[in-house]
Amino acid sequence: MKETLGRLARIFCTYGVRTVSLLFAVSLISFLLVSASPVDPVQQYILGLGTAVSPAQRAEIEAYWGISVPPAERYCNWLTGILQGNFGYSALYRRPVAAIIRERFWNSLALMLCAWALSGVIGFLLGCVMGMYRDSWVDRLLKKICYALSSVPTFWLGLVFLLIFAVWLKWFPIGFSAPVGVRSRDVTLWQKLYHLILPAFTLSLMSFSNIALHTRQKLVDVLHSEYALFAQARGEGRWTILFGHGLRNILFPALTLQFSSFAELFGGSVMAENVFSYPGLGSAVSAAGLNADVPLLLGVTLFSALFVCTGNMIANLLYGVIDPRVREVGE
Repeated sequence: MKETLGRLARIFCTYGVRTVSLLFAVSLISFLLVSASPVDPVQQYILGLGTAVSPAQRAEIEAYWGISVPPAERYCNWLTGILQGNFGYSALYRRPVAAIIRERFWNSLALMLCAWALSGVIGFLLGCVMGMYRDSWVDRLLKKICYALSSVPTFWLGLVFLLIFAVWLKWFPIGFSAPVGVRSRDVTLWQKLYHLILPAFTLSLMSFSNIALHTRQKLVDVLHSEYALFAQARGEGRWTILFGHGLRNILFPALTLQFSSFAELFGGSVMAENVFSYPGLGSAVSAAGLNADVPLLLGVTLFSALFVCTGNMIANLLYGVIDPRVREVGE
């Protein structure tokens, strides 16, 4: 028990140091890129007001946002505020950045988790089918589908699905996370899931192809291995060999790809949320970038980096559960 607790403590300590270092690097690089942008955030804010602003009022806005302060001091002030839980104030939504992230994160998390689970299950099952029926018409057809979907942009696929399933067939709503005109407290769980199905399915098709093709190749290697050939010589069927000997060997690489797709999934959610008008972090960061909302853009960027780091840490912890031979160096 003590050894297990000690190992977990070392793992969390190691990942804690790595995460803090990465977040510091992301915050610094993001701040430098935003500072070097030719877009004037104050001018964008004034345009959003829709009224004329005097030079004195503009100077007050610049002083309030600290635009006249040197970049190094401005970065230190922003970083100090983050450490105190203050991510700044969104010029676009007129609300604290932390409140916007907290509100929209749950929508994005539901979307990404559903898409992540669908892509993993679909990709793994299709990879097993392709590997078991290698070089057959089923294998060739599924491979062509995987190659085609892996090269299609997410936003284009979303528009096609929106046109077919929402406009023509009217099976799903056109967008949003809840029916229009219904208060959030009156929205049922089924209504939320109903609005989630189409964007989640669209987003899941972005990453399942890699898992399917990789699982297929790993299964082919397993079926041609010495222990699989020996099992066949003893009279075991191919499906028996898959479930009895090969499943664990092909599950680990699939899980590795699945957890490594967190960053790609978050990037795809930006496109999917904009296509389906889904109120998540992706649509918020897109609006922040288009409207030069610097506090919101930096806050979402930092939070998304933390989200990806957490996913990678969970993946590495699960590796040791699935295969005990996998351990961090030095444990």
